[in-house]
Amino acid sequence: MLYSPVVRCAHGRTHTVPDMRHKILIVDDDAAIRGALEVFLRESGYEPCPASNAAEGLRLLYSEHPTLVLLDIMMPGMDGWEMATRIRELSDVPLIIMTGKSDEADKLRGFRLGADDYVTKPFSLIELGARIGAVLARAEKFARARERRQFTFDDLTVDLDRHRVTRGDRIINLTPTEFRLLQILVEKAGDAVSEEYLHQEVWGVAQKPGAGYVRRYIWFLRQKIERNPAHPDLIHTVRKYGYRFGPL
Repeated sequence: MLYSPVVRCAHGRTHTVPDMRHKILIVDDDAAIRGALEVFLRESGYEPCPASNAAEGLRLLYSEHPTLVLLDIMMPGMDGWEMATRIRELSDVPLIIMTGKSDEADKLRGFRLGADDYVTKPFSLIELGARIGAVLARAEKFARARERRQFTFDDLTVDLDRHRVTRGDRIINLTPTEFRLLQILVEKAGDAVSEEYLHQEVWGVAQKPGAGYVRRYIWFLRQKIERNPAHPDLIHTVRKYGYRFGPL
């Protein structure tokens, strides 16, 4: 395995880490477990950043921006339950709880607090590695899905998850129907979309609005999102067919 230069975690200790992108925060008051996890994670291609208590763990969460947290529950002072609550108030970072508490009620409590997985001590490092990989894979898949839900065209951004359209710093207010029409166009950006398809997707098969209804709402959209509605550079008319969205 190739290693990058020595780096320093916020607690002041230095260690050599692999040249990788996933930093894993370990929060556990048991020095032996922390040490074993550090070695295992480093050998598995991750950058471990250990903390011996919840307060230190929260400081590292702020300063190191880990991509996953391994969190013990039974710790002196602030326990893992409280730290999990605080983590979820601040971040959606993937979280795996590690604990000797194996009761079903404790597991349910962990998941209600936002844990992505729950590992009971003692555990196999190989199994933990598999669980870390699975949680990170799900998180990356979700992140990619969210990225696909935000579209940017020059300085116009259409955020489908937040139902928000902005040009630069200015929010563009759309009606629900206008937003739905825009959503269909941006999801098919670059492709010609027929008036019939737009009508069916926005108003449904059963509804029979008057002729030109799609064209009327295209006009509304152009008034709001185009720099010059008379000469649109985003919503283009495809003669005798429909519309194409996106810069030419």
